[in-house]
Amino acid sequence: MEIWQGFWEFSIGIDQMMLQLGIMIVAFLIGNMLRRKVGFIRKSLIPSSIIGGIIILLLKIFPFFRNILTKEFMEVITYHALGLGTIALSLKASPKGPAKGRNKEIMNAGLITVNSYLIQGIFGALITVLLAVTFMKGLLPASGLILPLGFGQGSGQALSWGTIYETEWGFTGGASFGLTVAAIGFLVACLFGLTHIIVQKKRGKIVIGDQSDALVQLEEFTSPNDVPLTESVDRFTIQMALIILVYFLTFLTIWGVVKLDAGNFVDKTVKPMIVGFNFLIGTFFAILVRKVFDALKKTNLMTRDYPNNYLLNRISGFCFDFMMLAGIGAIQISVLKGLLVPLILMCVVGTIITYIYVYKASEYCFPGYVEESFLSLFGMLTGTYSTGIILLREVDSKFETPAANNLIFQAPYAIMFGWPIFLLLGYAPMGLKETLITTGILIVLFLGFNVLLYRDKVFKKKQA
Repeated sequence: MEIWQGFWEFSIGIDQMMLQLGIMIVAFLIGNMLRRKVGFIRKSLIPSSIIGGIIILLLKIFPFFRNILTKEFMEVITYHALGLGTIALSLKASPKGPAKGRNKEIMNAGLITVNSYLIQGIFGALITVLLAVTFMKGLLPASGLILPLGFGQGSGQALSWGTIYETEWGFTGGASFGLTVAAIGFLVACLFGLTHIIVQKKRGKIVIGDQSDALVQLEEFTSPNDVPLTESVDRFTIQMALIILVYFLTFLTIWGVVKLDAGNFVDKTVKPMIVGFNFLIGTFFAILVRKVFDALKKTNLMTRDYPNNYLLNRISGFCFDFMMLAGIGAIQISVLKGLLVPLILMCVVGTIITYIYVYKASEYCFPGYVEESFLSLFGMLTGTYSTGIILLREVDSKFETPAANNLIFQAPYAIMFGWPIFLLLGYAPMGLKETLITTGILIVLFLGFNVLLYRDKVFKKKQA
C-alpha cells in the first residue's frame, strides 16, 4: 500500500538526512531572526516555523537545493511530527476542571468547532463537485473535503488525507494541495486575525490591557511528586521514553491493520484511513497510559508523577514547529499549476465563511467576551490550537477571560460531535454520488448541531 510505504517504509541515507535537517534548522533560525528583527513581520504574528518553511520553498527554486530537499523526507517529518506532538499533549495530566456552571459555554465552543469543520467541508465539497462536473473533469469531487483538514486540523492531517486521496483515488498533487491549504490557513489565521484586532481597536470594541510578559512560576514546570533531579534518569528522558512507547503501540496497531488480508474494499478505504489516523490512535494509547498511571497512583503502587506537563508542552511545541516547517517545505509548486482554481476558490470561500460563522456564533454564545472568543476560535479553526492562543494573547495576555479555558476544555465535545466527519472522509472519494451523499450528511449534521448550539433561542420560540 503506497501510503504505508510513503510514511513508514522509506529509504533515506544518513548523509541526505543530515543535509536536509541542517538546511531546515538554518531556515528556521533565519525565520526566527527575521520575525524578531523585522518590524512588519513581527507585527504580523506569523510563527517562525511558517517563515522558515517559506524560506525552504524559496531555496527550492534553485536546482542545487531542489535536489537536496526532497518532498518525501519533508512529508515523513510532517506525518510523524503530528503523531508525536499529539501524543505529548495527550500524556499531560488533565488540568483542573472548569468552574461550576461553565459547561454550557465549553460545550458551545465544541459545537462551534465542529460546525466550522462542517461548513468548511460543505463549501469545499460543493466547489470541487461543481468544478469536477463542469470544466475540470479530472478533478476528484471529494478533494474539497481537504479544506477543513487544512484549515481546521493543520499540516499533518492535510498531508495524510491529501496523500490518501492522491495514492488511493488518483488525485494528482493531493499531498501538496493539502499542505498548501494548511499553509494558507496559517497565514489567514495570523493576517486576518491581526487585521481584525486593528479594526476592532479603532472601533473601540477591543481594549488592549497590560502586555507585560509574565514570568514562569516554579509550579508551572514542576510538582512535589516529580522525579527528583538527583535521580539517575533525567526527567526529559522519561518524557521521551513515554512518547516513544506510545508511538510504538501506535505503530504496532497500524502495522497490524495494514498486514491484514481483507479484500480490495478494505485496502482502499479502511487501511489508508488507519494509516492517516496515526495521531488519533496515538491519542487513544496516550490516554490509556495516563489512566494506567492514575490507577497505579491510587493504589500507591506508583508514587511519582512521571509525565511532566511543562516538558511535554515543550516537546509538543517542538514537534508542531517542525510539522509546520516541513509541511510548507514539502509543497511542490509545480504540481499545483492545474489546481489553482479550486485552491483559490476553496481558501477564499473558506476564509469568509469561517470568519462570518465563528464571529456570529461567538456573539451569541459568549456575549461577555466576544472578541477574545472569536480570535481564539478563529485562530484554531484556520490554523492550529497554538495560533488560537497567539491571537488570544494579543487581546487577553493574562487569560483573564474564559476564552483560553474554553479552547482547552472544548476538545472532548468536539471529538464527541465530530467523529462522523472522519468516517466520511474514506467514503466520499469513491465517486461523485458518494461525495454528494457525504455533502448531504454534512449539511444535515450542520443544521442539527446548530439547533443544539442555538437551543435556547430555538426552543424559547417554540414555547412562545
